[in-house]
Amino acid sequence: MQSSGHRFRDVEHHPLLTGDEGYDSPPSESDMADQGWFIRDGCGMVCALITWLLVFYADFVVMFVMLLPSRDFLYSLINGVVFNCLAVLALSSHLRTMLTDPGAVPKGNATKEYMDSLQLKPGEVIYKCPKCCSIKPERAHHCSICKRCIRKMDHHCPWVNNCVGENNQKFFVLFTMYVALISAHALILCIFQFVSCVRNQWNECSGFSPPVTVILVIFLCLEGLLFLTFTAVMFGTQIHSICNDETEIERLKNEKPTWERRLRWEGMRSVFGGPPSLLWISPFAGLRIRRLMIRTKKGGTEFSV
Repeated sequence: MQSSGHRFRDVEHHPLLTGDEGYDSPPSESDMADQGWFIRDGCGMVCALITWLLVFYADFVVMFVMLLPSRDFLYSLINGVVFNCLAVLALSSHLRTMLTDPGAVPKGNATKEYMDSLQLKPGEVIYKCPKCCSIKPERAHHCSICKRCIRKMDHHCPWVNNCVGENNQKFFVLFTMYVALISAHALILCIFQFVSCVRNQWNECSGFSPPVTVILVIFLCLEGLLFLTFTAVMFGTQIHSICNDETEIERLKNEKPTWERRLRWEGMRSVFGGPPSLLWISPFAGLRIRRLMIRTKKGGTEFSV
């Protein structure tokens, strides 16, 4: 299809829309920055809730079954502070991943007016998504759950109830890293707990009865082993994708790169922001508390999905 001197392609060969033909004009970047982001998907919300409950369960067992009844105050203090700090960082990373726009393309921006504003060269090929009527940038893919095209979409993760894309991949990587760390920490504490209880013949090793203690600790071991395996593999996969400048979708589809791939450290800097620093491992980096407070005073958060 030829349109205004350039070629326009999509799956269903839909024509360009005018500005008042079923879609509002695309919002500006400042308007989108002032909006919140939350996916109203039942399965994703349940998975996200389960994630939080499992972290709270692990914290309960570690604190009230293992550390507080211990007679070694320094052992309990150090492990309690480390475990709770990791738990806070993991849940904060989960929140940032879930509530951050992963890089959604403005919906309904495939209009003649918007096309004219792009000032495309004659013969230049652009692609339109027939599902959300948006012009798809290079490396963008449509998510059937988010119902949006996402820039550099890696995959949709129900455990964070969001897509992992250009804007929130850093927080997803931090989430998998911190969950893997607290899972490994919990497994180590479980081993020490079993050794301590066996030495003391299950006397005064916990404030709970021996059967209850065994059940709680065994369930925590299973949870820690499962989450450690899953998140460690996911963390390694994400780091490998970032270093190769290739998303999971592109790898599965075996897409030949039409873009110039970044070097490993360039890819890491583009995802985590700037040169290596402590901000790389902080889920609070870039958090605009002041804007969030102003938005709340104006009448609550607006959800873009």
